[in-house]
Amino acid sequence: MTDKNKTSGTDKNTSAPASSSGKETPSSSNTAASSQPSNSKPSNAEKKTASTPPEAKPAKEQKRGGNKLAAVAIILVIALGAGLYYHGHQQSQQYNADISALASQVDALKSALSDSEKQNQAALASAAQNTQVLIKQQDKTIVSLQSALADMKGRRPNDWLLAEAEYLVNQAGRQLWLVHDVLTATTLMENADQRIAELNDPSMTPIRQAMAKDIMQLKALKRIDRDGLVLRLNSLQQEVDTLPLANAIMPQAEEVAPEKVSSDVSDWEQNLKASMNDFVGKFITYRKREGDVVPLLTPAQTFYLQENLKAKLDQAITAVYRENGRLYAESLSTAKAWAERFYNQDAKSTEAFITTLTHLSEQTISVNYPEVLHSQDLISEALSERLRRDLSPLPAEAEALPTEESTQ
Repeated sequence: MTDKNKTSGTDKNTSAPASSSGKETPSSSNTAASSQPSNSKPSNAEKKTASTPPEAKPAKEQKRGGNKLAAVAIILVIALGAGLYYHGHQQSQQYNADISALASQVDALKSALSDSEKQNQAALASAAQNTQVLIKQQDKTIVSLQSALADMKGRRPNDWLLAEAEYLVNQAGRQLWLVHDVLTATTLMENADQRIAELNDPSMTPIRQAMAKDIMQLKALKRIDRDGLVLRLNSLQQEVDTLPLANAIMPQAEEVAPEKVSSDVSDWEQNLKASMNDFVGKFITYRKREGDVVPLLTPAQTFYLQENLKAKLDQAITAVYRENGRLYAESLSTAKAWAERFYNQDAKSTEAFITTLTHLSEQTISVNYPEVLHSQDLISEALSERLRRDLSPLPAEAEALPTEESTQ
């Protein structure tokens, strides 16, 4: 509507231009009046002036520019929509491909799980079957061993004497190396030799020779009366509290020769001095001593001395059981030195105490025991060989090998 108004306005202005005085000219008014009612065609100049007014050209150009912009905008919108559609289509295809790949992976996992479950079930079934087979074989083996043992008892009763001899030899070795009891070990070896002698088997001669060698070796060992040594050390511990302590030890005084009065009158001064010294000596005696004086012990020191002496005797007892000769000798030597220094040497009890310590310190408590018993291995080999020879092959052992190969 604005364009039409503007166009009509321009037509009016162009058709009736104003004069300089502001009034319309009669010719223009007539022309306008005559042009309205007439139906005659206007001229080319009038058409040009009427159809293309000077202000209508920019409006059309603006309209054309707006149309172009609208077309461009529509094209851009269409292109953007097409791009978005294409992008969404590509994304949906990618999503569909990913979903199909995940679905295939899930199917593969399900199949793998089912296969592993089947394999586990098969392995469990196979293990259960193998276990049942082994249990049956073990039952057959036990039955066969029981029957073979019963047969062996009936056929070879003397073999138990060999087994008993082996047991006695093993016990002798334990007593020798664990307890260090040589007497018991020797007695056990002699009893084992008697068991083998009852067999009356010439094939056992090498074993008896080895046993005789072991018995002589055991008898040659030095016997140590550990119980006796320990009892004597315990009695010394009980006597510690009754030992008399030594008094203060004073050094020896110098012997002074008595002065003699001479018969010479000229020695009257010396005779007077000797008489005065002899008279004063009956009341006051002065003697000169040179040397160290050992003082008396206090009650606390006496208590510590007695306890330390008992501790040394305890160490000696421990060394007897452990066969530690060095510790045994050092403990008794220290105890003897303390007894000689701090106790009264004139007392009979102290003298007996020191004499006993000296005698005990001369005892040997360590012994070199033999490392092996030669008859032990020989008698074990003979017993195992005889048992293998007497026992017949078991049927379960023959069946076990093919079963194991088929299982593998």
